[in-house]
Amino acid sequence: MSAEFSERDYLYWFCQLPLFGALTIQMLMERFGSCETAYRMEGSRLKEEKLLNRAAAACFDAMKPRLEDTTREYRGLTDRGIRFITYLDEEYPERLRNIYGKPVGLYVKGRLPDDNRPSAAIIGARAASGYGLQIARMLGASLSRAGVQIISGMALGIDGAGHEGALMERGDTYAVLGCGVDVCYPKTHLDMYLQIPVRGGVISEFPLGSEALKSHFPMRNRLISGLADVIIVTEARERSGSLITAELALEQGREVMAVPGMITSELSRGCNQLIHQGAAIVTSPDDILEYFQIKHDKMLRLPKKNENTLAKKEKIVYSCLDLQPKFFDRVVEESGLPLGECMTILLELELKGYVMQPTGHYYVKKI
Repeated sequence: MSAEFSERDYLYWFCQLPLFGALTIQMLMERFGSCETAYRMEGSRLKEEKLLNRAAAACFDAMKPRLEDTTREYRGLTDRGIRFITYLDEEYPERLRNIYGKPVGLYVKGRLPDDNRPSAAIIGARAASGYGLQIARMLGASLSRAGVQIISGMALGIDGAGHEGALMERGDTYAVLGCGVDVCYPKTHLDMYLQIPVRGGVISEFPLGSEALKSHFPMRNRLISGLADVIIVTEARERSGSLITAELALEQGREVMAVPGMITSELSRGCNQLIHQGAAIVTSPDDILEYFQIKHDKMLRLPKKNENTLAKKEKIVYSCLDLQPKFFDRVVEESGLPLGECMTILLELELKGYVMQPTGHYYVKKI
């Protein structure tokens, strides 16, 4: 490899340093005028000037011999379908430029969100209920149909359901990861991980190969809220990462909305708490679209099943269900129909798309 290194080669090297956050790198760039000049400093001097602590100074010196390796990796990113966008580039998202601790660089598979289009983050509990998952999918789908970009973290539960809704409508959706963009986390979302860059992008500020560490997620969350105009908390416990993301969103000047839930549900306490504190309430996609002042038609309203297409006994069974899972035996009891006949009707309703089984022998109305 040529001994000639560009300013971006040095910047990429800085972004590989394990103890260096965005604020530290920006501070060094401002102090020395360029990444190259900062790189040529000695760790001991940076420690003496109290620009770095002892551990960071030792890391700085230890990583210097790796400049050629990191440059080789940087120049080979395109061959791996990855781009590295820095805050010095025009393509860097405008929404992130003014947030506290903006990332110095972003690894991207696919695209970055369009600055000129509205974007909404759909976030919530990993261990979500069937109701919460349905709502998140419905919001992701409805907002995508209206041209809203969907942002989330590709986590289990609400995050993944929001992405799924967008993908169902071939909408643009963006996953911000708490690991490297070359790492699929969680592994069960591999299909989603492969689909998202086709319709939008997978984004991370963590070096390639980085594992999904617990300490990464608060940093990841500030980017989810930073890339969105509005944050929609769909299901969250009283003390959860989603509420922390909502707080970050408020600090960044973003709108926070929440989907209400039963006061007896642990999974709804966080959302109900946000509404109590002044967050806008979401009862349908219209509430969000009105915030964006998007013109929309009846197709975007919360879809309701047309019960007139059902036979008499199908209507009886359907009327026994709601959005909370109900055990099969209770449906039989409330409908007054024989067990075998009730089971056959539930199967027919499921095949027609009127009901679903979130878990074995429990049934809910499908939104």
